[in-house]
Amino acid sequence: MDVKTKDLWVFMETKEDGTAKNVGIELLNPGRRLADKQGGKLVSVVIGYHTDAAVKEAGTHGADKVLVLDGKEYQRYTTDAYTNAVEYLLKKYAPTSMLIGATPNGRDMGPRLSSRLGTGLTADCTSLDIDDASGNIEWTRPAFGGNLMAVIMCPNNRPQLGTVRPGVFKKPSLCENKAEIIHEDFHVPAEQIRTRLLKTILEDSSDFVDLEGADIIVSGGRGVGGADGFKVIQELADALGATVGASRAAVDEGWITHSHQVGQTGKTVGPKLYIACGISGAIQHVAGMNSSDVVVAINKDADAPIFNVADYGLVGDLFEIVPALTAAIKKNKA
Repeated sequence: MDVKTKDLWVFMETKEDGTAKNVGIELLNPGRRLADKQGGKLVSVVIGYHTDAAVKEAGTHGADKVLVLDGKEYQRYTTDAYTNAVEYLLKKYAPTSMLIGATPNGRDMGPRLSSRLGTGLTADCTSLDIDDASGNIEWTRPAFGGNLMAVIMCPNNRPQLGTVRPGVFKKPSLCENKAEIIHEDFHVPAEQIRTRLLKTILEDSSDFVDLEGADIIVSGGRGVGGADGFKVIQELADALGATVGASRAAVDEGWITHSHQVGQTGKTVGPKLYIACGISGAIQHVAGMNSSDVVVAINKDADAPIFNVADYGLVGDLFEIVPALTAAIKKNKA
C-alpha cells in the first residue's frame, strides 16, 4: 500500500462504557517518540460506542489527531466489525505505521489487517525504535523461547504493523488537549458480523492478581525453595502494600499460581519498585520487568544475571535478608 503521510497511528481499545483501556494510552508514549522521528503526527484511532471519554483521554495524553468511529456495532469487540473498520481507515489515510496492543483483541485483529493489506506484522513486541539509516521501525521481541531478543524490520511494505505488550510502556504525562478530532462515518452491517456474544463468564476474583496495575511488586523465584518459601515474600509484600509476583520457575514447580507470573509467558509489568528475591534473571523474566522504575535484587549468587539489571543488589540468603527488611519496614511504620 502506498503511504500518504508519515503519521504514526496508535489503536486505542475501548471498554463497553466507551472509556479507553490502559494499553492504548501506554502506546501513545513510544508513539510520540516514533512519530517525531518519522516527521509525522501521532494519531489515535478510537473505535467504540459513546467514546467521548476515550477521545478526551487520547488528546490529554499527547495525540495530535484522533480518528473516531462510534457506533452500536462497536460497543463490544468483534473480529469482523473492527477489522473492517480499521482496514477502511488505513486504506483511506495510508499512514506509514501503526501500533496495536498485544491483547486478545489486538492479537486477533493485527494478523487479519496484515493479510488484507499485504504487509508484515511483528507480534508481541517489548521495545520500539527507528533505524536511522532506513527510517524503518525497529520492532524488538523475544525469540527462540525467549532466549534472545530479535530486532525485526519491514523495509518494503506499508503500513508497518506491530502488536506491543501491555505494561511495557508507562502512560505519558497529561498535557493540554490540542488534538484535532475527526469523526468518520463507517458502519458495518449486522449481516457482515458473523459472531455474537452469547455469555460472559467472569474470572474467579479470588485468583485475580493485578500485577500490571501494581506500584510495588515483590517476586519470588526458584531460590524460595518451595511453596512455604513464599510466606516471607508475602510478609514483605504486606508490609509494603505490594503485590506478590513470581518467576516462571516457581510457577512451573507449582509453588504459586500462574496469575502471579512475571515474564515473557506471564505479565509484563512496570512498577515503581520491583523486588526480585531468589530470581536468577533469565532473559524471559527480565523481558517482563525491565521497565520498572527501581529494581532491587536479592540473591545468594553474586554472579546472577539479575544484578545486571538491578539498581540495588543484596548478595545473601533471602531467608535472612527478606525478614530483616520486613521487620525494618514495620518498625519504621510504627
